[in-house]
Amino acid sequence: MDKTGFLLRDWIKYIVWISIFTFLFSGCKCKRVTDYPLKSFEVAYVKGEFTKARQIADSLRRTITDPQLLWRMDSLIEMSDRFQIDFGMNEPVFRLKLADNGLELDKGEWASYHEKNWIEWMMIDGEIRYFNRAAGNLKRILSHQKKLNNQKGIDEPDDFDRFRIDHLRHVLSVSQQNGDLVCREDMRLIYFIILQPGTVPSGETIRCWMPFPRENHAGQILQKLNNTEPSVYQLSPSNALHRTIYFEKTAKENESTVFSTDMEISTFARYYNLRAMEIKPYLKESMLYRKFTAEQHPHIRFTPEIMKLADEITGNTKEPDEIVRRIFYWIDNNIPWTGAVEYSLMPYIPGYVLQNMRGDCGMVTLLFMTLARYKGIPVRWQSGWMLHPGEVNLHDWCEVYYEGVGWVPLDMSFGLMPSENLQEREFYISGSDSFRFIVNDDIGAGLSPKKNHFRSEPWDFQRGELEWADENLYFNRWKYKMEVMY
Repeated sequence: MDKTGFLLRDWIKYIVWISIFTFLFSGCKCKRVTDYPLKSFEVAYVKGEFTKARQIADSLRRTITDPQLLWRMDSLIEMSDRFQIDFGMNEPVFRLKLADNGLELDKGEWASYHEKNWIEWMMIDGEIRYFNRAAGNLKRILSHQKKLNNQKGIDEPDDFDRFRIDHLRHVLSVSQQNGDLVCREDMRLIYFIILQPGTVPSGETIRCWMPFPRENHAGQILQKLNNTEPSVYQLSPSNALHRTIYFEKTAKENESTVFSTDMEISTFARYYNLRAMEIKPYLKESMLYRKFTAEQHPHIRFTPEIMKLADEITGNTKEPDEIVRRIFYWIDNNIPWTGAVEYSLMPYIPGYVLQNMRGDCGMVTLLFMTLARYKGIPVRWQSGWMLHPGEVNLHDWCEVYYEGVGWVPLDMSFGLMPSENLQEREFYISGSDSFRFIVNDDIGAGLSPKKNHFRSEPWDFQRGELEWADENLYFNRWKYKMEVMY
């Protein structure tokens, strides 16, 4: 049962050692590593002894005055809190969750699924704790294994598949299939963030960043910002890669603090029939090509594992669209969708996906981007919300650049559609539906104005971010809601 627990400890070690070595090579006066003041704290942290780590931290605060060290220690304490939130179930509770998902595991299955790393857990304060979504994830993994063992043609579409297939059929029928914008949808979006009463002392200022649509962008138009709460706000620049609307509000005793936006947007579908378009050789000296085929640490890295896999998947193929198609098919066939641990807890997301052979929309997108960039295909991140009726949620996808064509949308987690028609089946390799709220065009971009404390989500930006003078306000301390009127 040590595989998953060991992997999770590796995440923690990675975060800790980045912290240590960044400190040692940026002005630390320690004569040797054993002089590093946070050593005992971080040893406890690596072992998952979070209560002990917090006790050591409380003691160290009486002697450490270096603000950089204090920031690192406080950040790791917050990370330990996040692990404890995500891994909130003991074994009896986890078994009840399994039963809720129709899974009754015998002793052999219990041991086997742990050994195969299909159940996510970690050791916290000497007790095995299970990931909150591990039961549902196991059900999805078992379903995927059954599909692999009994592959018989096209899957039976569910209701969401049927909605998307009907929509994309319409897109294909009215589009010139050269990226023209079609199938306009007009939507009113009302977004709320509600901070729990008593979270921040009365009279203190709460800072709030909320998602806002990217402008001058293919696929969406901001028509109108109707109103906001509070009424005074600050928009990030229109070219900000994480687009935000920023507010400040004073906390009131025993009252929730509410932030909201009410806006109207128009969104469009677009599709590129790449087989009928001329794709020119890449201009490899261009700034665009160099930027979007480069590594982007910590998540887009050309490790030996990535290079080997990319070469195996693509073989001798040289055509950019065929390279993309082969990577897309491989991920779709081999990596089932599962709920994810918060991204802030994963130091190298594509590595996690390959080690676990599962992941959510952003995780498989980052894996696709890494494999494609290594093969010389320019790719950029895109994310925000999916706004399909009945399926409104956070969502991540990307865009692939083809010389002579431009930026083409690709949705890795929507994958291959269950249709016998090849264009319908492969629609999301070079197309996007009309139900997208685009907020971000990169990972790990800055917020405007700058956030003072460690972000709840340092790589993506969809739900929002909150803080006050003393601390970041993590996701467990506030609620968010998106209302969509079509």
